[in-house]
Amino acid sequence: RLSCIRNNVWLACCGVVSAGLAVLSSFGLMLFCGVPFVVTVANAPFLILGVGVDDMFIMIASWEQSSRKKEKSSVKSLLAETYSEAALSVTITTLTDVLAFFIGTWTAFPSVRSFCLYTGTAFVFCYVYTMTFFGAVLVLNHKREEGNRHWLTCMRVAVDKDQAENSCLYNACCIGSCSRQSSEPEGEHPMSIFFKKYYGPFVTNKWIKLLLVLLYGAYLGGSIYGCTQIREGIDLRNLANDDSYVIPYYDDDEKYFSTYGPRVMVVITERVDYWNETVRHGIESCAQNLE
Repeated sequence: RLSCIRNNVWLACCGVVSAGLAVLSSFGLMLFCGVPFVVTVANAPFLILGVGVDDMFIMIASWEQSSRKKEKSSVKSLLAETYSEAALSVTITTLTDVLAFFIGTWTAFPSVRSFCLYTGTAFVFCYVYTMTFFGAVLVLNHKREEGNRHWLTCMRVAVDKDQAENSCLYNACCIGSCSRQSSEPEGEHPMSIFFKKYYGPFVTNKWIKLLLVLLYGAYLGGSIYGCTQIREGIDLRNLANDDSYVIPYYDDDEKYFSTYGPRVMVVITERVDYWNETVRHGIESCAQNLE
């Protein structure tokens, strides 16, 4: 928006800061508890940032809708209405993410287990900061707009009709609107119109609902069958860089030695008299039996 009052740059920045605080809190807690930090954990902040920004947009959209429905309501009632609309969606999203990553801690791979612990804990902190820190930022931003204060300096902006005759850039930066005419109420978003007038009636048609149920049943059946075909394991080549020297080694190992099966090694921890011919024959016989 070309408005020095309704511009929400700081609000968006605080949403990103909220995700960053979640990452710092979770990493600090896991390191304090002695959970190993592996290289794959470095990818977790990007996941948290994506979920945190998504939660931020949900909160802002709910706040804007509540503000339009209750223009003269108190800040407390606006925030309560916002939480009642957005908290359910944010909570369900967080629960599914946390459950998925904490289930991943059952894996036998220590690196994957550490990654799931760090990321799952970060999602919990992201939810807490969204419900507390970002909610407070929404209230402060609302008070700034109500006080007619500039988005950058937070200084009060004077509205003068005589000054509105200045340039468009001056109006946008110093008065609050590039338009010199009185502001009109915002219209409904085209995407909202599409879902309300076209997509909604289309989906609620009885034949479409039957088709969707059948498609979902087919999807569910395919998913269950796919779960039964999953085999635990990992290709070690996927853990190395594409230009790593390890890749040709694994390629040659699979090409020339895959037909022989896995290597079997016998470790004798006790002292052995290798000078004794009988002992040597016994070791050889043991190795042949294993082969």
